Amino acid sequence: MKINFGLFLFLFATYVSAQGELSSTNEKKNPKKWLESLTYNQSQDIEFYKNIKSGTKLGEYITYDGNSIKLGDTLIIGAPTSSSSYNVGHAWGQSSSSKNIRTGSAIAIGRSSSYQTFATIQLGRPAGVGTVLGAINGYTPSMAGLSFMGEKVIVTQMRASHNGGRKKPLYVKILLGEINGKAFGLNKVLTVLNTELAIEIGELMLKNRSMTRNEAIVKLKEAKDLLDLGLMSSEEFEKMREELKTIILEK
Repeated sequence: MKINFGLFLFLFATYVSAQGELSSTNEKKNPKKWLESLTYNQSQDIEFYKNIKSGTKLGEYITYDGNSIKLGDTLIIGAPTSSSSYNVGHAWGQSSSSKNIRTGSAIAIGRSSSYQTFATIQLGRPAGVGTVLGAINGYTPSMAGLSFMGEKVIVTQMRASHNGGRKKPLYVKILLGEINGKAFGLNKVLTVLNTELAIEIGELMLKNRSMTRNEAIVKLKEAKDLLDLGLMSSEEFEKMREELKTIILEK
């Protein structure tokens, strides 16, 4: 069997690079690639993010809505928003021959099936050996399926990377571990490929997130309707209004 030595060196170098970039959170922190905290606003501010290297590890990420995600936090996987499909086919055929005359007939039946998958949550690590080898062979990464919906997970690692070169804003990837330290089937971790997008489309939910301004407005309007219908007392409404006013008026 012939061995392509160049391909072997490429795969080996890729493997070493992937392991170095996504090693465990217990390793010694490199000050040049470690941030105690990163906010969404900083990730979009060129004066800040132009000095940040791709792959920088984070101790905390503050989302667009002001919620905090820290290492060790418990998150909840939401509902998948994408789908994948596969085809199944069967064929039957027969033929007969007599001297130089040959006849034949064939019947083919096929069907297509689809299943729900997550658009932002991938099985395994984003640069694991399996993913790299699959990409070389033309395979796309495997995304998490419907069975993960509602699963509680632990934040084991967070990294900020540029969406291109250093002149591009940062986005945050999160490695998720099983809450009891076990594996997700054949995969030890799940990867959230884009944290902000995952939260926005409901594929990732924060366990103790803060209420947004829009949510506070909706809740106050619902309370006003209940007050008008006589299903809530004036005292209860005023108490809720004071609690929500700070969120609504916050700039």
